[in-house]
Amino acid sequence: MSLAKPSLEMLRALTDENVLRALMEEGRLTRAEIAARTGISKPTVSDSVRRLSEAGLLADTGERTTGRGRVGTYYSLAADTGAALVASISPEGVVAETVDAFGTVTARAEVGLGRAPGPHATARALTEAVALVRPRVHGPLRTAVVSAADPVDRVTGRLVHLPDAPFLVGDLDPAAVLADTVDGTVLVDNDINWAARAERATGCALGVDDFVYVHLGEGLGCAVVTDTEVRRGHHGLAGEIAHLYTAGPRGTALPLIEVFAELGLRRAESTAIDVDALRTATLGDSATARWIRGALARAVGGVLAAAVALADPRLIVLGGTWGAEPHIAEAIRERFAELPRSVPVTTARVPEPELAGARTRAVEALRTAIIATPRPQPST
Repeated sequence: MSLAKPSLEMLRALTDENVLRALMEEGRLTRAEIAARTGISKPTVSDSVRRLSEAGLLADTGERTTGRGRVGTYYSLAADTGAALVASISPEGVVAETVDAFGTVTARAEVGLGRAPGPHATARALTEAVALVRPRVHGPLRTAVVSAADPVDRVTGRLVHLPDAPFLVGDLDPAAVLADTVDGTVLVDNDINWAARAERATGCALGVDDFVYVHLGEGLGCAVVTDTEVRRGHHGLAGEIAHLYTAGPRGTALPLIEVFAELGLRRAESTAIDVDALRTATLGDSATARWIRGALARAVGGVLAAAVALADPRLIVLGGTWGAEPHIAEAIRERFAELPRSVPVTTARVPEPELAGARTRAVEALRTAIIATPRPQPST
């Protein structure tokens, strides 16, 4: 039985995608350069450039090649092909960025937010931050990616209020807040999951398929990466380690978050960890500082042991505002190495990892949306 040949429409679509992706990677190219990079014939590339220009996706930059031979015209994406929105919701506030298909951040705005703002104040801050960056975009906001310092329901994309969570946003639906601003899909995930993706893409876990990212900051969390994918769990709540039982400071088993209460390292009337107090208490070589470092190392080491038993990672990554502190990370590393099943422990490297991870995903989604833009049907 003979296989059906691909249709002319399919071949044109594949050619257009290759041309667009080449330009997204390089920024600007002549038709001859596109042909050389894609392996597609020059006449076929010329037809594609014409189609994409008629669809409003490509534009002549006005630049020409110099030197001997035929003069070439440089093409790039049209200025109004649009952008992606990237947003971060955390105790530090809301950050909104716009990013183009080349991966360049074209605008950024920050709006302050308290530690227990509730859904209405958070929605207002998100709306305000987006309004500050929207005028910088020529064309539509084709997609959005949101990072949230709260658990995220994987089905609905709504934030989930867990008991004793230090950052109390409540039942917020970021996709609904952004519905009138963003033309396409809005993808929402937990900030620690985005941070883990960033470390695998460009950081300390580059190319590592199986690792666990442990966030130690005002809040506590974990991302489990297996076979290159972040495992979010049935409800999207995988990695919520705050109430995992571990070794307490005085030899009794306690939920991890209660260890910090025992050590006097939580904010008043809150489950949030007092990072400044923790840093001060663990610095130096006094007996008290050594004892607190040891207590933290035992508690976190118990969590790492559970992660190794359940996920079998190749690597543990420590991140967060105090998890990557050298003196704390070293204490955890030494304690963990004493346990029967230990793996290498390293510290996170990527700045603003939650934004970096979300930004990478936003660029991918934006490029896909641009490629899927309807084209004028050729006359028969």
